[in-house]
Amino acid sequence: MTPPIRFSQLSHRTGDPPISYFMQQAVENPNLISLAAGLVDMETLPTEEMRQALLSVLAQPESAQSALQYGTTPGLAALRQALLEHFCRLEQQRPQDLRLTADDVVITTGSQQLLYLVSEAVLDPGDLVVTAAPSYFVYHGVLQARGARVLAVRGDENGLDTMALEQLLARLPAEDLRRLKLIYVVSYFENPTGATLTLERRRHLLELVRSYSREHRILILEDAAYRELRYEGDDLPSIKSLDRDNQFVVLAMTFSKPWAPGVKTGYGFLPRDLVQPILRIKGNHDFGSANLVQHALLHSLRSGAYSRHVQQLVQHYRRKRDELLRALAEFVPDSWGIRWWHPKGGLYVWLVCPKDLNTGPGGPLLRRAIDEGVLYVPGEFCYPPGISSVPHHEMRLSFGLARLDELREGVRRLARALAACLATK
Repeated sequence: MTPPIRFSQLSHRTGDPPISYFMQQAVENPNLISLAAGLVDMETLPTEEMRQALLSVLAQPESAQSALQYGTTPGLAALRQALLEHFCRLEQQRPQDLRLTADDVVITTGSQQLLYLVSEAVLDPGDLVVTAAPSYFVYHGVLQARGARVLAVRGDENGLDTMALEQLLARLPAEDLRRLKLIYVVSYFENPTGATLTLERRRHLLELVRSYSREHRILILEDAAYRELRYEGDDLPSIKSLDRDNQFVVLAMTFSKPWAPGVKTGYGFLPRDLVQPILRIKGNHDFGSANLVQHALLHSLRSGAYSRHVQQLVQHYRRKRDELLRALAEFVPDSWGIRWWHPKGGLYVWLVCPKDLNTGPGGPLLRRAIDEGVLYVPGEFCYPPGISSVPHHEMRLSFGLARLDELREGVRRLARALAACLATK
C-alpha cells in the first residue's frame, strides 16, 4: 500500500476558497445569472489594444528578443518608471514629493501575489493582522494559511471605522501589540461593500500606525485595485501619498480591473527597506513576472491606449451600476426592510437584509435564489475566519460580469426569492 503524503502545516491551514461552490454552480447551470462573480465584463476586454501592443513589441527582432527573454525580478525598468509616473499623475504629485523612485516599484504576478509576498515577508504564525469586517475574503485565505491571527474592525459606508480601530489598539495587551504587524485596508470601492475610506479616516489610520509603531514598525497594506473605476465623487489621495517619508504604507495596484485580468500583472509601491526582502521571496516564486506581458503593457501606457480604455470602462460600468441600483429600487420595496449601499465606483453593491433572513449557504434564500436562476455571494464569506458574531443577513452583488439586460432580470429573480422567504417570516 502506498503511504500517504505528509503535507506541511501551511498546506493544512490552507482551505478551499468559499467562492468555489458558486463557480461550480455557474458552470453546471448555464441559465443562471451570476451576480456573484467578481469578474470583469467580457465585452470590455481590450482585445484590439493588446493585439496592437503585441504586434508593436514583436515587430522588430531586437524588441521581440528583449521581450521573449527572461526579465528581472523587480520587473521591466521602463515599466516601473512609467507606473511611477502614472501613480504621480493620479496623485497630482511629483515623485520627489512622495519620496518615491522606480526602485520602490515592484511588478508582480497580479496584485494578489504582492499581498502574499508582503504577508510572507512580515508574518509568522501567531502574528496579528487587522482587517475591516467585512473585507476581501481571498486575502483572508492568505492570512489563514500564514497562521496569522486576524482582528476585525467594523466597517461602514465610509470604510474601516478608525475610531473603532483606535479603541481596539488601546485595549490590546502589550504582548499582542508586539505581534501586530499589518493593517489591511481596501481604500477605494472596497470588495465586497463598495465603500471608500474617507480622507479623514485615511489620515487617522496613518496617525494610529505611526503612534503605535514603538518597538517595531506596523505596516498599512493598502489595496487599491479598484481606484481607477470611479464613477462619481472626488478622487481621494491614497494613504500611500500621505506617507510622505515612504515608511509605513505598502500600496498594491493592478492591471486586472482597469485593463484585463488575463495579463495577470500587478504592481506595488513599497517602503525602501521592504523592497529587497520582497524581491528575495519573489525570486524564489518566479524570478520575475511575465516579461512579454510587461513590454506589451508598457506600450499600452505610452501609446495612450491604457488611459483611453479606462475612460471607456468608467462609462460602461457606471451604466451597469446605475442599472443594478434602479432594478433594486424597482423590485425591492422599502417595506421589506432591505437596504443597500450606493458605491461610487468599483464592481459591487452591498445588501443588508432583516436579521432574521439567513442569506448564508445554509439558509433558505440561497437555495431559493438558485432555483429562481440567480447567484449572489453570502456576506458571511466576507468576514475573517475565527471571529465571533458574523452576520448572516448580508450579501454582495456584482455588476461586473452580467450583461446590462441580465442585471435587471437578475434582480427581478432575486426579488422573487426574497419575497418567498420573507413571506414565511
